[in-house]
Amino acid sequence: MPAPSNIEIIEADLGLAEQADAFRQMMQAYACDPMGGGSTLDAEILERLPLALALRQDAYTLLAFCNGKPAGLLNAFEGFSTFKCAPLLNIHDVIVGSEYRGLGLADQLLEAAEGIARRNGCCKLTLEVLEGNSRAQAVYRRNGYAGYELDPETGKAMFWQKPLSDL
Repeated sequence: MPAPSNIEIIEADLGLAEQADAFRQMMQAYACDPMGGGSTLDAEILERLPLALALRQDAYTLLAFCNGKPAGLLNAFEGFSTFKCAPLLNIHDVIVGSEYRGLGLADQLLEAAEGIARRNGCCKLTLEVLEGNSRAQAVYRRNGYAGYELDPETGKAMFWQKPLSDL
């Protein structure tokens, strides 16, 4: 599939209604995708989410548009590396709409996130990926991401969670 003539990646201003709507559309598409859980986001949460992110100084949202239509999204949050005594950027969500996959949008979103990380003096970018999401893994590898271990004897890093509420 040839690349569309008009791809635009922007650092979103979620206080703008049009960008907030594009954000909601892409977040809902992500949530409904099997790699995002396969079910819709609660309408009230989806409504509140853009403003909640806009109020955070550590949050970054990138939107991809293809010929003026929302096509992709990346959410990232600044964290801190104690071992490097420097900020890091954690990529939390990456979605490319199913009809836009294969056009290199994920690569462009990741490149833009790296630009934000470099601008902010981050020492690294981090992300998580599902074991069964081989397509995303291929994109991440192509862009220089890899799992890590500090010592082969202690094994690879694992990402765990403990939910604190029913939200």
